[in-house]
Amino acid sequence: MLALSPIASRWLVPLGGIVIPLALCAIYALGAAIYLPGAPGGFDFLDNVMLLFTDRGATTVGWVHFLAFDLLVGGWITRDALRKHVPHLAIIPCLYLTLMFGPVGLLCYLAIRAGVAALRRKEILA
Repeated sequence: MLALSPIASRWLVPLGGIVIPLALCAIYALGAAIYLPGAPGGFDFLDNVMLLFTDRGATTVGWVHFLAFDLLVGGWITRDALRKHVPHLAIIPCLYLTLMFGPVGLLCYLAIRAGVAALRRKEILA
């Protein structure tokens, strides 16, 4: 939805960048309340996190956690790019990277945004 947002940005950006991630947050909260209390392991040490993800319910909750945050970040990237006049085609790889590798996609977008801003400053100064 975020990649297609120039086609219908009025409703795709809020739906893909806010509504769906918030729904996933609610699903996460419910899943965490149901599956995490009885799951093995915990969040205190790496070995316990690895043990936690041997449980199917806890792993599903973790996956929903990643999806919710990746979509929230992708929505922010899309809205910020509109405000900063970053070309939409330039952010599509960043959206993919955000979905697949989270922080790498955000880093990619911030680098592109800085590059676009530098080019604009150069044009103003030239």
